[in-house]
Amino acid sequence: MKTTLDELLALRTVVDTGSITAAAEQLGQTVSGISRALRRLEDKLGTTLLNRTTRRLSLTEEGHAFLARARAILAAVDEAEEQMASRRRQPAGRLRVNAAVPFMLHVVAPLVAGFQALYPLIELELNTDDLPIDLLQRDTDVAIRIGPLVDSTLRARPLGHSVVRVLASPAYLKAHGRPRTVADLAGPAHRLLGFNQPESLNRWPLRGPQGERLHIQPALKASSGETLRRLALEGAGIVALSDFVTAEDRRSGALVQLLPRETVDVRQPIHAVFYRNTELSSRIGCFLDHLAERMDERMGEAGR
Repeated sequence: MKTTLDELLALRTVVDTGSITAAAEQLGQTVSGISRALRRLEDKLGTTLLNRTTRRLSLTEEGHAFLARARAILAAVDEAEEQMASRRRQPAGRLRVNAAVPFMLHVVAPLVAGFQALYPLIELELNTDDLPIDLLQRDTDVAIRIGPLVDSTLRARPLGHSVVRVLASPAYLKAHGRPRTVADLAGPAHRLLGFNQPESLNRWPLRGPQGERLHIQPALKASSGETLRRLALEGAGIVALSDFVTAEDRRSGALVQLLPRETVDVRQPIHAVFYRNTELSSRIGCFLDHLAERMDERMGEAGR
């Protein structure tokens, strides 16, 4: 008796969601139905794929090996279905996109409605991580990376760049005063907010005393640019953030740029990345085209 696609899909979804209950909910099936599918699959293969306890599920060594092949099979089926849809000039299928929280909130999310109106057969799945992820491990088709790329195993498409500025809220400036020089930032009057990692994000677009980029020691650290943005809006301190995060705040006056004459031109590159051995499918291509076009509009406005 041969393995079915439904059984492969049940295994992949259980691993990706972390539980049988979550997999059942995502697939619109019953918990018992998913459990039976897993048992049938293990019976057919004559091996245990998942170790089950009351608290967690984990793949066996055989499960890891089989899941990799199962993912490839399901991806091939998805691609075949997409090719049939492409013949009708209607890209279709699931598209899994991963990005840092600020980019997802401020760039991707506002574009989703327009994209889905153009491509109603593409099923978007949006996931967020503030640090780079393993695309295969997270079952991701395309990820958006901010900053220099270091992974040579990935193909990359440039989407644009975003200027970094030093900012504070009017409420903060009223309480603490406006810094007039870069040296003022080191004084006790000001609170600088930065990232806990990577440390390179704590090099601000200002010149230090020896002409080098100013390396700050944050009074408060956070892992997410969106957290730092929220703190700045609440008057908790001064931040250095990319335009794509703060464009609306600067337009409304909720955040104000500091030390513009001392600011050096620092632009964070933005890339879409995917595996080298994966052809750029029509659904990925049309999504990136849509994103790049709208990003040009948004970044152009943000830089004014």
